[in-house]
Amino acid sequence: MSNTFNVAVIGSGYWGPNLIRNFYQLPKVELSYICDLSNERLSHMASLYPDIAQTKDYKDILQDTNVDAVCIATPVSTHFKLAWEALEADKHVLLEKPMTATGEEARKLTELAEQKGKVLMVGHTFEYTAPINKLKEIIDSGELGKILYINMSWLNLGVFREDVNVVWDLAPHNISLLNMLLKEEPRTIKAIGSAHYHEGKEDVAFLNVSYPDNLIAHIHLSWIDPAKTRKLTVVGDKKMAIFDDLNDTEPIKIFDKSIIKQPYYESYGEFKLLYNWGDVYSPKIENTEPLKVQCSHFIDCIEKGKTPQSDGVSGMRVVEALEAAERSLKNNSEWVQL
Repeated sequence: MSNTFNVAVIGSGYWGPNLIRNFYQLPKVELSYICDLSNERLSHMASLYPDIAQTKDYKDILQDTNVDAVCIATPVSTHFKLAWEALEADKHVLLEKPMTATGEEARKLTELAEQKGKVLMVGHTFEYTAPINKLKEIIDSGELGKILYINMSWLNLGVFREDVNVVWDLAPHNISLLNMLLKEEPRTIKAIGSAHYHEGKEDVAFLNVSYPDNLIAHIHLSWIDPAKTRKLTVVGDKKMAIFDDLNDTEPIKIFDKSIIKQPYYESYGEFKLLYNWGDVYSPKIENTEPLKVQCSHFIDCIEKGKTPQSDGVSGMRVVEALEAAERSLKNNSEWVQL
């Protein structure tokens, strides 16, 4: 196989330009095509990358045998069709999140990629951030002890989406991170939400997600909050940790705080809880653009035949969880089992 990989990007709207920029800058990548239905977007991309072919027809890409891989950054409703045809054309595929509109579609893509021997990867970008990987390292080391619960807040004022609600827009980040950090899959999900500006499209939601061993995660999602927030709190029985994506200098803080049960007592009335208050520290973390790491990982998996961190199976598990949350939203916030 050649040391250079020809990559095409389908979709140059909101997120596509970031993918185009990163693939364009990778030394092992030849960015072959930029595809979009909008003449205006293609003209803008042509002004930035005049040496890259522009097309409105994605089939031009699929029919080009020189293209090794396709990155799809289009509305989720189009993901299955585009990814299916790309895999059938023997292309490796990087799909933006959420992977597909249904778990069944995700399963079919995963099976086809395996049959074709192609890399299928989902763009869960937060899994490639240095702070999150440091947090995973800390959790895996046992420093925090047994994880008791996790709280997550993903809030902002906008951007409103017309194709999906806030759960499908933001929760893929949260579910993928939970599954990654805990190395488990959720058992049940309960969701409550409301739509204030577009009928049928919830713009604020609260999710409760249960995992094995009595662990529960709470997720607050909003497009109508006054302050942008990307925060994750992990509470262990030994220590606690906070990830703050908007804190550039100290994105991870470890708190030496815990509750200690008094070992000896003669009656329930004498039962006491002692509190451990220790130091707070922030581990040193290198500042690397997560999307660059993600795109590099995709190419590395193609070159070496590796399974991506955010592969098709993990992407499918996220979509299944989103479907469960959607069912809960539509059924009086009932617990839904996965």
